[in-house]
Amino acid sequence: MAVAERIVFQPFVWQGGVLRAGVPIVCPNVEDARRRVDKIRAGILHVAGAVVVRMDVDEDIGDYGEPEYLERIGDTPGGEDED
Repeated sequence: MAVAERIVFQPFVWQGGVLRAGVPIVCPNVEDARRRVDKIRAGILHVAGAVVVRMDVDEDIGDYGEPEYLERIGDTPGGEDED
């Protein structure tokens, strides 16, 4: 398999005072991921925060490129360092 671009919407939730990653969602494109962020802004999707990440992936050999953070909203780990 060739290297493929992956767009991931990673939500975060508070559980017992600890910020935890929710279930990541692989999106078909950046616009779909940004629509999810817009749902958080509108109060439709209730999570502590989320990031949208783009990266190149070669799943056959387990190679994952450096993530490019496209969007960040709310409470996320390392949010201040990666903006």
